[in-house]
Amino acid sequence: MKKEKINNSLILAIDPGTEQSGYVLFDADNKMVCQRGIVPNDEMLNLIAITDGICVVVEMIASYGMAVGKDTFETCVWIGRFVQTAINGGLEYQLVYRKDVKMFLCGTMKAKDTNIRQALIDLLGKDVTKGISKHMWAALAIAVTVSRTE
Repeated sequence: MKKEKINNSLILAIDPGTEQSGYVLFDADNKMVCQRGIVPNDEMLNLIAITDGICVVVEMIASYGMAVGKDTFETCVWIGRFVQTAINGGLEYQLVYRKDVKMFLCGTMKAKDTNIRQALIDLLGKDVTKGISKHMWAALAIAVTVSRTE
């Protein structure tokens, strides 16, 4: 993960997938979710392309020595497309690794999704996290991690 502080408090965080991706549009200054969803990847490209003044943050895949399959490589292609769309739009972007999210929110690499979810609820409150489900949790986790990492 880049260690530079982001210049924008409006973060479009993406948990990428092979066909669809979870996202949140997070206002870091006000600690609130402005928009959220799980959309087809082509729709995510359009969302990045039409949104001005944001920082695009995408969860990056890391290798831990295990064999990976077709889905992992297809997700990597989408990560690249999301980043390129941000670059083409003159948007700030960052890639964030899951290990950085686990360490920031939970203080351990052994953290599971349920631990991350509870850490987000504890940090932001139930009102802010209401309506967050599935891949949106991972997107919110990377948004919060980036917004608080300097």
